[in-house]
Amino acid sequence: MSTIGSIVIVEGARRTPRVDILENNKDAGLFARFSTTQLGGFAIGATLASTSIDQALVGHVVMGMAQHSHRDSIYGAKGMAWRGGLDASVPALTVARICGSGAEAIAVGAEMILAGVRHDTDRPFVVVGGAESMQYPFSLYGVRGKKIGEAVQKYGPIDARTLPPGTHLQDMLLMSLYDPSAKLGMANTAEELARRYGITREEADAFGYRSHLRAKAARDAGVFDEETVPVEVDTGDRTLTVRHDTHILDDASMSKMGRLPAAFEQGGIVTAGNASAVVDGAGAMMIGKESDCVKHGGRALARIAGMGVAACDPRIMGWGPVPATERALKSAGIRGKDIDQVELNEAFAPQALACIRDFEKMGIDPEKVNPLGGAIALGHPLGATGAILSITCAHALRRTGKRYGLVTMCIGGGQGISIVLEAL
Repeated sequence: MSTIGSIVIVEGARRTPRVDILENNKDAGLFARFSTTQLGGFAIGATLASTSIDQALVGHVVMGMAQHSHRDSIYGAKGMAWRGGLDASVPALTVARICGSGAEAIAVGAEMILAGVRHDTDRPFVVVGGAESMQYPFSLYGVRGKKIGEAVQKYGPIDARTLPPGTHLQDMLLMSLYDPSAKLGMANTAEELARRYGITREEADAFGYRSHLRAKAARDAGVFDEETVPVEVDTGDRTLTVRHDTHILDDASMSKMGRLPAAFEQGGIVTAGNASAVVDGAGAMMIGKESDCVKHGGRALARIAGMGVAACDPRIMGWGPVPATERALKSAGIRGKDIDQVELNEAFAPQALACIRDFEKMGIDPEKVNPLGGAIALGHPLGATGAILSITCAHALRRTGKRYGLVTMCIGGGQGISIVLEAL
């Protein structure tokens, strides 16, 4: 067993549903009224309520978040901690490895425990995870210090009627998905992988269709119920309880997939139907040494057996899971054929397919990749995805009686991160 193998995920790991940022592509999504810290608070609170470990034994919080989307986002993990019900004396750290932030939080939490330098032995458990509100703002540039209306603008609200001619806003969601180092948008890096691997539009659509079919089957069978905390939403005229991921299509078909236009390049293959859904969501779990889990009467859900992070050419950023997985397998001391289930983030169908082809060369069975669907159907809340996939994988291993799971995702800018979980 590797050194990191002494760290376990305590039973009670929970996530929120993943909810579309827009309903019917025009109305505010059901989670639009929540900030990132509120979403993280829901996940942390549900985790604390679902474990037998006393929350007074939590000594630190580490949560991933990719982007500042709300006025309280600057408080990040600390805001999530207090909203989740933890005592004010518990310190918190926000980490950002873009799409891999939720997985990075798990890694950092484990490393803090193992390094021991800042580990609180009196409170030996760490809450880790990630949250993301994809309700990114429109940003106004070049105004501070300029005269607007009757005064020089330093800070505070701006009356739009007093703005000088030519002032414009930028959509931070759209702008953040362009990588200047690659000189490409994220979807265009997937198009580049499609060209390099000879992936066709039909293959990409079939993969998107597969994602929806598998996710729908898992949802309808109640597979996600154990890991998901329902969230109540006050719409103003009524209160709704959101229990399921909202993007899964009940009527997906290859013919409908085929009618969608290329969304990012003329003649391209990435469409709205074979790219990840833009959603809000969060996930959290408690981790600690296996010996501390036993000592304090907890039950371990899974062991963190290995980890790996790697970088690649930013023009093919979606390929990052391949070298990261090679490192994670080596860290865990196992081979690809030992992996029983893979939770691969489907940022884009051609990106996922390219990784799956190379995973197969490592001995990983393509049919074991995303048996419950993936981000095309379920969504990709950037900073939360790594945590959510780890929660799904850990529960699946216990439910199916399998041993090893792989959680992996690509990262904008040209990186990948992977975690190997071992069932207990």
